Amino acid sequence: MARPIRVWPVVGAFILAVALEIAPLPDALQLFRPPLTVMVMIYWAMMWPERVGVTTAFFIGIALDLLHGQLLGQNALALTAVTYLTLRFHLQIRIFPLWQLTMTVLALLLVDAFLQWLTDGIAGIPSTGWARGVQALTGALLWPVVMGIMDRLRQQVEYGNPNFN
Repeated sequence: MARPIRVWPVVGAFILAVALEIAPLPDALQLFRPPLTVMVMIYWAMMWPERVGVTTAFFIGIALDLLHGQLLGQNALALTAVTYLTLRFHLQIRIFPLWQLTMTVLALLLVDAFLQWLTDGIAGIPSTGWARGVQALTGALLWPVVMGIMDRLRQQVEYGNPNFN
């Protein structure tokens, strides 16, 4: 009989990513804040597509909308679209070398930034300029670190560690 896989570390990773995303930063560093929640969603949708999908992305996006005080559905739309693209191509993306995977994540983060910008424009909210693009670039630069941490967490959960049981 197969050992059940614990999902609470994945839930904890999402909670930590959301908490870090809404934590206050000085104005000088705010421009370089990476979209951690989107990055964590990309990782888990790529590695566990049967457990983390579009529904998870939608509800986390709604939670981000409420926590940020943004237009309801803005983060949900962007996160759902990015998750769909990740799920659609997850088998191809998983086998990429790290540099190519990082470029793919940059493209997905730019899709997220574009959808956020488009939603702001439709709602009549003033543009933040290149801030979202810079945040996507920062996220791509941090992707190898985030992926390493998430890989370690996934291996501990899948292959067993007494600390996670």
